[in-house]
Amino acid sequence: MVTRAPRLPSTQPAFVLHHYDWSETSLILDLFTREQGRLAVVAKGAKRPYSQLRSVLLPFQRLQVGLSKPSRDERSETEVQTLRTAEWAGGHTLPTGAALFAGYYLNELLLKLLARQDPHPGIFDAYAATLPLLREDEDQRSQAALRAFELRLLADLGLLPDLSVVTQTQRPLDPDRLYMLGPETGVSVPSHEAPAFGATQLVQLQAALLHGSQAALQQACAECLPALKGCLRGLLHYHLGQKPLRTRAVMLDLQKLLD
Repeated sequence: MVTRAPRLPSTQPAFVLHHYDWSETSLILDLFTREQGRLAVVAKGAKRPYSQLRSVLLPFQRLQVGLSKPSRDERSETEVQTLRTAEWAGGHTLPTGAALFAGYYLNELLLKLLARQDPHPGIFDAYAATLPLLREDEDQRSQAALRAFELRLLADLGLLPDLSVVTQTQRPLDPDRLYMLGPETGVSVPSHEAPAFGATQLVQLQAALLHGSQAALQQACAECLPALKGCLRGLLHYHLGQKPLRTRAVMLDLQKLLD
């Protein structure tokens, strides 16, 4: 019996994460698609003055794209597809200020943590749901949306422990105790000064992750934002390893200039 590869859709939703010059007239795109994950795609003629793609291939805009069958890039092991069609599929205006930096931060996380051609529809949907909530003034709703996306990303990649139990013993959390979340220890009793969570907060985060609703996860994050920001920064730094986030460094430098 011959097993056939699954047939790819004629078009699929996608976002542009990054682009590189390929020639005088073309671009290499790093696309994040719902069905195929992160892909390297050639956009032929996209730099030409009258190309219809120029006004479409923008970051943070939901697209509907049609791709050719993949071919092997002679200069690398990456399978590169050709962009056949790209249409704007609705969305919001490009973010500005702090919201723009936050958007590029999300893109950099995806570029550095997602392997190519590894579909994660849950992460795609979470990304699409997070972008409209980014605000220039970084209000509580925007911060909760960012933390919820970070949690969803880590959970879907298998990098987040079960938040409803003590990681080492797998016993349920004591409702009267505080806990920390570390990259090596998981959920544990704080042994040093670290961001601490109430047991109920961690259980609610885990329930929202299992439920699958990004809105519910954002609401749970809003209840423990100060602790979440510190511990998730540590988790992401740990799993990124030798791949520091340039977006965060640029934001810190800009804040120093403004101060």
